[in-house]
Amino acid sequence: MTETKQEYLERVLKTHKMSHIDDLLDKYENKRKTVKEDIESKYGSNIYNTMKSGSFAKHTAINVKFDLDLAIPFKKDYFDTLEEMFDDIYDFLEDKYKDEADVRRQKVSIGLEFTDNEGDVINLDIVPGRELNKEQYEDDNKLNLYINSKYGILEEKTYLQTNIQAQVNHIKGKQDERKIIRLLKIWKTHNSEKYKSFLMELLVIKAFEKETITGNLWEKIKKVMEYIRDNVENDGFTLNDPGNSGNNVIDTLDSDQRTNLSNSMDRIIKNVEDYEDNIKIYFKLNEEFDEDDINKGYGLKTASVAASTPPNNTRFG
Repeated sequence: MTETKQEYLERVLKTHKMSHIDDLLDKYENKRKTVKEDIESKYGSNIYNTMKSGSFAKHTAINVKFDLDLAIPFKKDYFDTLEEMFDDIYDFLEDKYKDEADVRRQKVSIGLEFTDNEGDVINLDIVPGRELNKEQYEDDNKLNLYINSKYGILEEKTYLQTNIQAQVNHIKGKQDERKIIRLLKIWKTHNSEKYKSFLMELLVIKAFEKETITGNLWEKIKKVMEYIRDNVENDGFTLNDPGNSGNNVIDTLDSDQRTNLSNSMDRIIKNVEDYEDNIKIYFKLNEEFDEDDINKGYGLKTASVAASTPPNNTRFG
């Protein structure tokens, strides 16, 4: 018995569920808890309650590429500048974990990469921010993040205003959108596409807001890809960050990247419509966790798909 495109995509999602790696997730959670407690001990009353953020908090993580994020909201008067804030927590983490982790500066965060005695790699992103308005963070959740000039979106900017809680809330309850986001993350991860997950997330949510998207899973993702194809190159197209309405996330792509993304969506749709087995090229199983027959026929013929099991030392991000 062959699978429909709907059945295959459901199987793809099933093989990428985070529940397959509960033991590894426990290691992540325990390490994040340790780092959280160390940061709270260091900075005490000068920070507000830390919060989980990123794809895990949004329930859009996939088990081949992820990390755990921890946002650290500093009180406004504790540091004179955002750069001083960033450097101070980087220096603390570097000194604290230099013998057990790779500690690196990133665009707006500090990355920690631990390798345990079983060879498992544990990646954490620590995101320091300073409240925008004095003594208002607990009410408005607004933060300024420091942008490292080496990684800056715009050379003249050294900060980025955001609201991490608003970003998490933006996707809350959107079950269909989460499925499509996970599928597009599977596409970009297994096919080495460089688009940011946050960009893809916002594109999917906007497609659902602007279009009537119904039907089975293939019909839904096809409609989303059509929306991206037809709109992403338009000069007036906006993709506002729910954490900062002044941040148009589509501006992180130049014109060539927009064209490439539009062409990629068009190519997937046409190739799958022309020959259904091509769906396996773009949306791959994580065969390590495929409980069904991995040689199951699909459509009229069977396509050969290489295994995509992540090694223990995969760089999550």
